[in-house]
Amino acid sequence: MVIKSRFETDEISTRIGLIFSEFGLSPDLWTLLSLAPAALGFFSLVNKDIPLALLLFLLSGFLDAVDGAVARFTGTATAFGAFLDGVIDRYVEILLYLGLLFYGIASVWVVVLIFGAMMTSYMRAYADHRGAITDPHKHKEMGGLLERPERLVLIYLGMFLGNYYQPEFLQFSVIIAGILANLTAIQRFYYVLENAR
Repeated sequence: MVIKSRFETDEISTRIGLIFSEFGLSPDLWTLLSLAPAALGFFSLVNKDIPLALLLFLLSGFLDAVDGAVARFTGTATAFGAFLDGVIDRYVEILLYLGLLFYGIASVWVVVLIFGAMMTSYMRAYADHRGAITDPHKHKEMGGLLERPERLVLIYLGMFLGNYYQPEFLQFSVIIAGILANLTAIQRFYYVLENAR
């Protein structure tokens, strides 16, 4: 089972790549630029400004989409670019979770969420590093209940509902995301156990 929206994004990605390639910035620079609004979003959470933080993290996510779209459209995708994108993604995610900690979300659940998010990524990366899973098709199959995009959507929804409806929604979204992230890591462990060569 995978909690994942299935939309056709190729056409949208092509249009984004067409528009933003006109700025003349490299995909790697777009990747690095996505870190700036995330850092500002972190300080917005520290200052208890949820609407601004949500806007800034959404902007960071959009810039993260721009880098890949530009790389594909201009034919400049590289292995290092993919590596850099993954590294910056982790920094952005941690800035969000630490911001939520300073905002006032119960520390135990933020720790559970961080642990689950990091272990989910680690399972796939270490399985590849150790040669347990090397088939790209199997890497995609590894999936799981809640991958990074779905984690972020769940947290952002909690931020929105928590600010405009009931504050408890944000805490609840962190708890659910933390539990599902750890279950995803366990899912991936068993996938590697069953499919390791």
